[in-house]
Amino acid sequence: MNYFSFYKGGKALYCLFFIGFILSFSSSSARNSNRSFSFIFQQHQVQGVITDGNAPLPGVTISVRGRADVNSITDYTGHYSISAGINDTLAVSFIGFKTKLIPVAGRVKVDIDLQYDTTTLQEVRVNAGYYSVKESERTGSIARITSKDIENQPVTNVLATMQGRMAGVSITQTTGVPGGGFDIKIRGQNSLRSGANSPLYIIDGVPYASDPIGSGITNLTFPTLSSPLNSINPNFIESIEVLKDADATSIYGSRGSNGVVLITTKKGKVGKTKFTLTSSTGGGTVTKFMDLMSTSQYLAMRKQAFKNDGLTEYSPWDYDVNGTWDQNRYTDWQKELLGRTAQITDLQGTLSGGSENTQFMLSGSYHSQSTVFPGTFMYKKGGSQFNLNHASDNRKFRLNFSAGVTLQNNDQPSFDFSYDARSLAPNAPRLYNPDGSLNWENSTWTNPLGNLNTEFESKTNDLTAGTAVSYEIIPELIVKANLGYTNLNNSETRIVPSTIYDPAYEVSSERSAIFLNDVKRDSWIAEPQINWKKELGTSTIDILAGATFQSQRSTRLQQSGTGFTSNSLIYDLAAAKVTKVLLSDETLYKYQAFFARVNYKYKQCYILNLTARRDGSSRFGPGKQFANFGAAGLAWLFSNESFFMQNKWLSFGKIRTSYGTTGNDQIGDYQFLDTYSNTGILYNGIPGLAPSRLFNADFGWETNKKLEAALELGFFGDRIFTTVAWYQNRSSNQLAGVPLPGSTGFTSYQANLDAVVQNSGLEFTLRTVNFKGHGFTWTTNLNLTFAENKLLKFPGLESSAYNQQYRIGEPLNIKLLYSFKGVDPQTGLYTFEDLNGDGAVTFPEDRQVAVNLNPQYYGGLQNQFSYKGITLDFLFQFIKQKNRTYPMGTAGMMANQQQRKTDSWSAPGDNADYQMFSTGYDFPAVMATYSYNESTASVTDASFIRLKNISISYDLPLDLKQTQCRVILQGQNLLTFTKYVDGDPEFTSYGFLPPLKILTAGIQLTF
Repeated sequence: MNYFSFYKGGKALYCLFFIGFILSFSSSSARNSNRSFSFIFQQHQVQGVITDGNAPLPGVTISVRGRADVNSITDYTGHYSISAGINDTLAVSFIGFKTKLIPVAGRVKVDIDLQYDTTTLQEVRVNAGYYSVKESERTGSIARITSKDIENQPVTNVLATMQGRMAGVSITQTTGVPGGGFDIKIRGQNSLRSGANSPLYIIDGVPYASDPIGSGITNLTFPTLSSPLNSINPNFIESIEVLKDADATSIYGSRGSNGVVLITTKKGKVGKTKFTLTSSTGGGTVTKFMDLMSTSQYLAMRKQAFKNDGLTEYSPWDYDVNGTWDQNRYTDWQKELLGRTAQITDLQGTLSGGSENTQFMLSGSYHSQSTVFPGTFMYKKGGSQFNLNHASDNRKFRLNFSAGVTLQNNDQPSFDFSYDARSLAPNAPRLYNPDGSLNWENSTWTNPLGNLNTEFESKTNDLTAGTAVSYEIIPELIVKANLGYTNLNNSETRIVPSTIYDPAYEVSSERSAIFLNDVKRDSWIAEPQINWKKELGTSTIDILAGATFQSQRSTRLQQSGTGFTSNSLIYDLAAAKVTKVLLSDETLYKYQAFFARVNYKYKQCYILNLTARRDGSSRFGPGKQFANFGAAGLAWLFSNESFFMQNKWLSFGKIRTSYGTTGNDQIGDYQFLDTYSNTGILYNGIPGLAPSRLFNADFGWETNKKLEAALELGFFGDRIFTTVAWYQNRSSNQLAGVPLPGSTGFTSYQANLDAVVQNSGLEFTLRTVNFKGHGFTWTTNLNLTFAENKLLKFPGLESSAYNQQYRIGEPLNIKLLYSFKGVDPQTGLYTFEDLNGDGAVTFPEDRQVAVNLNPQYYGGLQNQFSYKGITLDFLFQFIKQKNRTYPMGTAGMMANQQQRKTDSWSAPGDNADYQMFSTGYDFPAVMATYSYNESTASVTDASFIRLKNISISYDLPLDLKQTQCRVILQGQNLLTFTKYVDGDPEFTSYGFLPPLKILTAGIQLTF
């Protein structure tokens, strides 16, 4: 079967859609023209300004009652103009306000004041994937942010926009280097495998693969492999919905086990064509440096270390203390290597508008960012997004098309300078000679800037396109098809030229090397659907059925080349003397499913939502490829009961609950097969093959059973709205590698472990309208999550290879550590508990104290103030957690240390926090330092409260009807309050650049 035939046909299909759109648009325009002509002598222009009683309201819809073809939208100054008859009635509507009917009564100027209506917030439709649902009627758990939240943040990654804004969604930034990634967990870690906890991403109905595209041979700057999520441009996003419980995710079956992130891009709106141009510039700096020793403190430590070790003379290589280096010199290496300001530039333009039948939006953006490292490295990203919506005159036929293209070019040093910045001796030599060349100080040190020549470059091209076509056969029956295509090409190179070495060593280009990683990924999806909705007296039934057909092909090629005649040829792999193909593979993933949803409402009070899906995945063997998943959700809107109707203080009340199952097939392709790989070794001129994986016919699905109960309450017209939700998820039949003895020739084989992981927690959200009137509005949003992760069951854990990684009844993210007792006043060494009482502290017997590194609770507090044309919005993110301190090695060796270690033991009888200094000659001291870093002493409070985001905007009062000018000031990570002692508290792996503190200023013009 030719799996690419659909894609080829898909191009033709898109063309057909466009032709149909052009024809329908032309015909509808002609009809509208004729119709308008018949009224031209009876109409006159009605103009006016629409306000909330104080400030003008842009985007308000004005229509003539009884005439669907005549409408208008207010501009940014609240002005409108519409053609109406002298006896017509204007219908004025705007979300968040009560709809108003205004008789024209022969007037040519009609100013209108709208009244705020908080209850309309319940009518907001939330994207639930295959369907949408009113906020008040949803039975599942869905968190949501909109473009109003996203546009306030000077960030480039879609996950950064969600930090601190959603209950149950924990996001950690892994590095501050441009193009770096984020770690996301929706309601905890479900799988034993750290790489199998990513959610499913859907962009305008098209699945977007989030599997890493980087490689360990090229990508050394980041703590994790490059993620394709950087290709998603936040500026193009209208809303992000996160589906969390079984009711919301079960319809996605095996792909929804870890939650679903639905991304909806911006669409055009009915009205005059308008052009918006936004430009901003700013800078980013490291949020917080470590407190390290000064030169005098450092030299005192070094001299005491020699004394403690009984050494009376300095060695020739002890340059820092033997007089070779200037002992009065001080360099703050953190400021020198990490202290620059990253320059940030953003430019975006949007063209949008449309008629009642057809709306469009075309956007383009460009972003560039330098680094805080030395050098001229740059991250560049540009892209465009096009959206087209069309409906026939009778509204039976609808077409939605979206396409986005993103190009990235990331040029960075293939070396993070954070380690050198923290460990270099403060009296180390200067970086440059007077002539501007690198200073190697007579070969007495390794100049860290030598690593500027080892570069990492990544180029990524990404295309995502999708079309949704629907037709209403009869008033209650709609057929629909979602079609999508994605294509990604990523090329990475890392060079290691001979120029990174001291010239005195005379290392030639024969030692130079290049490493390459190329990834190509394309996929298509087709989802035919049918939807029937019928009102039966006081009941409403809504039935959806559909199917999914998806295919994804991925190729990877990793190569290396060494030995060049000149470094100028290092990017030419053909110029290398020795070339190797390190990895070359191609995988095909095929996925098929059938799904259904039945929603039943009775008297607008009782709601039953049933979802089911049968999944088929090529990642499992015969007999295990298919699995069934489903869920049931119930909701009782008790505020709609007759006995609550007269209640004046309770405006909304709902109890909902859900239970169901989802699955997980995030194990990679061909894991159940016995496969072979090329060895790269020739035998009689023929390359050999070696077995790489064992066959497992019983390899099957992970299963996640989810249970939730929630209470939603609105008070005083929903001016106070709160939600409390409890959840419990249990993931079983864990997919993992089972270790094998080395005698088998394999290290492990893939299988299902009879282990059960539980995630449970309590989520709380609160939205309040604190004040509204006289042109001033103040709103507050709070989200708070208490989460607990626990390994409930793991038969045979004690005898497995995981026995020093997990513990029954403890979270998955634990560290087994020694129990720290303190510093022995007599020996000056760290001491630890001898748990088994055998007279010696040994591994693993005594490294058994489990420390939980998961957050205890986390959340965010957002406030927004607006007064006429001024808006202030800020978000505080907070996390209660523990984390590891930064390990600096044995104090006293030729490396700087934290300033707090000046309080170290120096003589018998001393009571000190830290052990004796040593140059490394005292073996017990070195081993004690190692044990200290693997003990409870290395765990500290890493909780923090951070001013995550602040945005101030001001609409300039221009005397221009069709032009608006807005001045914008935005900041990210501006303030951090924490007790963490070793720099910034947000990280997943220490030793990498922390998140940056960013401040930008911009201007937005709308014509």
